[in-house]
Amino acid sequence: MNLKHAQYIMTVAREGSITAAARKLFISQPSLSQTIKLVEQEMGLPLFERGTSPLRLTYAGIRYIDTAKKMMMIDANLQNEIAALRLEIHGRMRLGFSVQRGMTLLPRILPRFLQEFPHVKVELMEFGSVMLEKMVAEGECDVALVTTTPHSTELEYTLIQNERILLVAANDTDFAKAHVDGEEIELRDAENERFVTLAVGHSVRVVQDNLFALHGMRPEILLETNALETGKRLTASCRAVMLCPDVYVVGDAELEGRVKSFPLRYTSEFARHSYICWRKDVRQPRYVLGLLTIMQEYLKETERK
Repeated sequence: MNLKHAQYIMTVAREGSITAAARKLFISQPSLSQTIKLVEQEMGLPLFERGTSPLRLTYAGIRYIDTAKKMMMIDANLQNEIAALRLEIHGRMRLGFSVQRGMTLLPRILPRFLQEFPHVKVELMEFGSVMLEKMVAEGECDVALVTTTPHSTELEYTLIQNERILLVAANDTDFAKAHVDGEEIELRDAENERFVTLAVGHSVRVVQDNLFALHGMRPEILLETNALETGKRLTASCRAVMLCPDVYVVGDAELEGRVKSFPLRYTSEFARHSYICWRKDVRQPRYVLGLLTIMQEYLKETERK
């Protein structure tokens, strides 16, 4: 099995179309279609049901991807063992980060990591936490920083940072005018405000939807965005409110004087915190553990300031 071709097939299955997968892979659609045909000819069976939208795997396609994931895991373990034999200073690390986390954290920790491990090639994989957990579990990503509640039995989780969800409200909203900045509030009290939300696939969206369901809320959604930074600034500018982790609000000079922030009074079952995660059955090389140490040390230094 050609693992590069297998990666292409898995991307098509995840994206649901050849066009979308080609964009993700930065290759042409005809080239990707030709690869699929080549694999299907080698197998003697179709991998996808033609004429469906999104594309669905045939049974042969499901078995192909299941086998491909196992082979990729074997390959990952082999590469990690080889890295160990080379004193674990060479290798490739597929590092998963949300875009927002990457903006705030990577410029602080990567320079030191690259200085300590100059022969490690870092490949960034930028998705929401929900997608990143799935990719780590399926062997498509080696290690990821996710905001979640540990639940996968396949993954090892190490707590990086505690978070608390805040309701951020523009100063000109009725809610902000009626409450003192920093006051602990009930989310249902903001039901009549317009919400800016993150798109599906982000952990904050999971918390938000659970809280809306808990309180029986169906507020007006002004817009959805994939970028938390965009969401925060639109909230401040468009007389809206938004649910946002405190680590992205406290100390943000762009929001200072434009919004008020309110901790939520809600059940702990909806809490989400930041974790580094990787597969339990994959031995992690020294440079991955080095990244974890660098990250923990930086965050401790930040907390002391």
